[in-house]
Amino acid sequence: MSVLYVLVPVALALAACAVFAYTWSSRSGQFDDLTTPALRAILDEAPNRGAAGGAASATIASATIASATPSAPSEPLRRPAE
Repeated sequence: MSVLYVLVPVALALAACAVFAYTWSSRSGQFDDLTTPALRAILDEAPNRGAAGGAASATIASATIASATPSAPSEPLRRPAE
């Protein structure tokens, strides 16, 4: 029974740390863009040797990611006429 006097405060302290870590990461923008990191992992290419090749590769990869991210449709979706 005396173990509870130690375990309950430790559990509460761990829970408080978890809540603090979540609120800090949420307010600092860690969850703003969830799509781009996943696309970077899929579109990852071997880096080119040399300064110009590496810069061109990064530009192509970022353009590919930008074109692969979903955007809002220009017109609202409508059901076909029956």
